Amino acid sequence: MIGTFFLVLTIGLTVGSGTEFAPLAIGAVLMVMVYMGGHISGAHYNPAATLGIMMRGKIESGEAIKYMIFQLIGALLAAAVSMYLLGGATFAPAVAAGHSAVHALVAELLFTFALVLVILNVATSDATAGNSYYGLAIGFTVMAGAYAVGGISGAAFNPAVGLGAIIVDTTMVGGSFGDAWIYIVGPFAGGALAAVVFKMQDA
Repeated sequence: MIGTFFLVLTIGLTVGSGTEFAPLAIGAVLMVMVYMGGHISGAHYNPAATLGIMMRGKIESGEAIKYMIFQLIGALLAAAVSMYLLGGATFAPAVAAGHSAVHALVAELLFTFALVLVILNVATSDATAGNSYYGLAIGFTVMAGAYAVGGISGAAFNPAVGLGAIIVDTTMVGGSFGDAWIYIVGPFAGGALAAVVFKMQDA
């Protein structure tokens, strides 16, 4: 919950400020939060990553559901705090102008796939056990993805990020749930595909 909170808070505040360096800040905060919580919880902070890790066999389904619940709680709290600090302004990922829902769905699927495949290889594989670069690899994947497709899908790569922001935006300022499915289906499909590919790589 703590790691997801600071990830979503950073997203909200940097997107709200309009800084062009938002992807750098988001990747950096994810990196440090992964190092902060990796030894405590595994530092998933992302339901799609939790799904991939569950399919990998590193977490039981009941425990995975608990992770996902607290990831969403952290995201909701962060979206609310971001709204407060920004004077009532909210943020929510959405399909960018000039792009279709399919474009956004594919972008979310591909870069969540990349993210979860990186997580599985650097944080769950015996071949890389004990490495000190796992947080850097994970954070840089999100940063690269945000720069690459932020202008297409908003670059959530995380159902908690997408839903937390959309729920607060919709309930507080009259936003819409219309694009919410993209940020559920795309990331979960990408996470599941990453687990399948990882098992093929690890065979």
